[in-house]
Amino acid sequence: MIENYSSLLNGGDVDRRNSGSSEGRVVGAIGLGLLGSALVERLIENGFIVYGYDKYNANTKMANLLESAGAVFDKCSTVIFSLPESRHVADVLEEVDEFLESNRHTIVDTTTGDPDEMRQFYELLKKRNIGYIEANIAGSSEAARGGGTPLFLGGEKQAIEAHQALFDAMSKTTFNMGEAGSASKFKLVHNLLLGLNRAVLAETLEFGKALGFDGQETLDVLKKTPASSYVMVTKGERMVQSDFKSPQARLSQHLKDVRLILDYSDRSGARTPLSEVHCRLLEELESSGYGECDNSAILAAFQNSK
Repeated sequence: MIENYSSLLNGGDVDRRNSGSSEGRVVGAIGLGLLGSALVERLIENGFIVYGYDKYNANTKMANLLESAGAVFDKCSTVIFSLPESRHVADVLEEVDEFLESNRHTIVDTTTGDPDEMRQFYELLKKRNIGYIEANIAGSSEAARGGGTPLFLGGEKQAIEAHQALFDAMSKTTFNMGEAGSASKFKLVHNLLLGLNRAVLAETLEFGKALGFDGQETLDVLKKTPASSYVMVTKGERMVQSDFKSPQARLSQHLKDVRLILDYSDRSGARTPLSEVHCRLLEELESSGYGECDNSAILAAFQNSK
């Protein structure tokens, strides 16, 4: 659990700043990796002005890049986070603490993090009248760029409704999952199924290959049967061609999600034996150097090494 951020956020309101224009369709974005850059490009295409910052690098040239996370909050009242995990959210919140303004700022967090920690962020920020909405993306960065990834929303209904125009621009489909923390929990439910679908497809293609069938032929036929799936469309060609570069979503990132899934299965008493196997396969691949590859690299776990 995040422990050190509580002391930073319990100190009451911060001084207001002359932030310049932050009205209308102006938003900030912190984290411009695969997902963050895709969301920025989609928002700009839908008429938003975006000011962005990434500590390490930026995969997009479309945002108005600023020199710090604090500068983004100084400029924008609504700021989207697209960060690897909960601890990075905590780091950014500590970094921008002096810029957070009561009754002005709202954070829209697309990070797939620990649901309890996401709920904690909401509670701590609420004490200062700073909004916090979960907006978990159900799909890859490439799908998000086209608006084809549903959003799982979590937070106060009034705050979500006030930002509906933003969510409509981010995605063609949104689901309000309830209070803060609920969206992150449902994202784990979603990612369990999606990840296992990838693993099943990978095992199927390699099984077909072992029985003498061409990978492309197997994929093309299966797409026209009751076994067809979304994963066949989005990851099938990559698996057939063993094309794991230029990732849409990294294997290590999904391993982080599977570990969260197993953690919450232990807490809730759920039985997830398939996810236990999946986790071991992903860990083996990460240790073999596949961590930064596209998550379709799960195929390599089923390839015959003989």
